Amino acid sequence: MVSIVTIIVALVLIFLAWKVLMGIVKFGAIILILVAAAYFLSQGGMG
Repeated sequence: MVSIVTIIVALVLIFLAWKVLMGIVKFGAIILILVAAAYFLSQGGMG
């Protein structure tokens, strides 16, 4: 359940970053979001 919510939040943040940000900053933000989502998923999976 938590993993699904995390994925949805990450997708929404990626969508907003894609709309708002430009160029290199856009891809940096998307990578940061993906890394953060993977971190939260791994923490939840360990518990």
